[in-house]
Amino acid sequence: MIDDNDWYGPDAATFGDRLAAAREAAGMDQEALARRLGVRLKTLQGWENDLSEPRANRLQMLAGLLGVPMVWLITGEGDGVSAPDEEEAQISPDLDETLLELRALRGEMRATGERLGRLEKKLRKMLKEGA
Repeated sequence: MIDDNDWYGPDAATFGDRLAAAREAAGMDQEALARRLGVRLKTLQGWENDLSEPRANRLQMLAGLLGVPMVWLITGEGDGVSAPDEEEAQISPDLDETLLELRALRGEMRATGERLGRLEKKLRKMLKEGA
């Protein structure tokens, strides 16, 4: 099982996951939060789906409106919202195992993406120096 500290941690959840969880914990739907931020619904949905990220000024507004630290929204570190209550979720062991496997795979994919970025940067540097 995942404990409260790891549920929204950097290896388990994305910025979008934490944003959606904080919004739900604050009792807001996407339309209400988008309206309060002064952004289009599509923009907020892009943030929650990890298709884009807010600029610093919007990030600060998000943290204030949702009552969570900016650092937690960005990294998952520190105090944010609590993990979903297991009793409320009533997830079967098989489903829970599958969710855990998906989270682990997402973490691996993120690490692989970062590794690809570093290799690309190294290759570009090598090509530039060789030219």
